[in-house]
Amino acid sequence: MYKNILVPVDVYEAGLTDKALQHAQFLAQSASGEVHLLHVMPTFSTELTRGFISDARKMDEYMINNSKEKLSALVKKLNLPEGHVHLHVRSGNVRDEVIKLADEIAAGAIIVGSRNPNIQTHLLGSEAASIVRYAHVPVFVIR
Repeated sequence: MYKNILVPVDVYEAGLTDKALQHAQFLAQSASGEVHLLHVMPTFSTELTRGFISDARKMDEYMINNSKEKLSALVKKLNLPEGHVHLHVRSGNVRDEVIKLADEIAAGAIIVGSRNPNIQTHLLGSEAASIVRYAHVPVFVIR
């Protein structure tokens, strides 16, 4: 049922990621599935980088490599066979990139960590709420 499980992670928020990874591992092991870890970086505005395009490229390259290193460290926390965990780093809007990748990999579920809610987000964090609202597959929100 859950052959491909997508776990969007913020590589800088380990607290949210650990619990979501535990759930993803459980689902993947019970269904002989695969886990896809996705980190979405913000897109740099062209207005901010005008005149510094080579520096912007270096910064972007550094951010991608740093994100991949942090994702690789997260993989070590999973007890899944090699080749059953896939890493993805993208730039853009978190919700849009999660939905797009979920469609591309034919995800059976999305597992997302959530911060404690505030009055504006009611029950979920803003990113988690947005993913739940627009996803085409079941979304598990882990706190």
